[in-house]
Amino acid sequence: MVKKIKHDIYVDDLCNKIKPKYDYISKNIILYSKKKSRKKRVIAEIDVLAIKDDRCDVYEVKCSPRVAKAKKQLKKIKKLMPEVDNVFLFCGSSGLLTELLV
Repeated sequence: MVKKIKHDIYVDDLCNKIKPKYDYISKNIILYSKKKSRKKRVIAEIDVLAIKDDRCDVYEVKCSPRVAKAKKQLKKIKKLMPEVDNVFLFCGSSGLLTELLV
């Protein structure tokens, strides 16, 4: 059995908290560049993508409250996926969930 790292435990905790609010939840989605080359380059990773009806929300999970880094990552995701409606930061150590404006 492989021991989960702290971040993965926090992602699972968040998913359990928000599960009743959404129809579909996916974890650890990797976004690749569109360039046609032999190697696909990772340009972003979505910790949690949650969908309810026609609403699409993205959650960034941090082990500690690192708002600046989370905002930077979520801004990039919002640029790549304009259909995202809301973005949130979940701090695993404190359990705080905050909606961010990016």
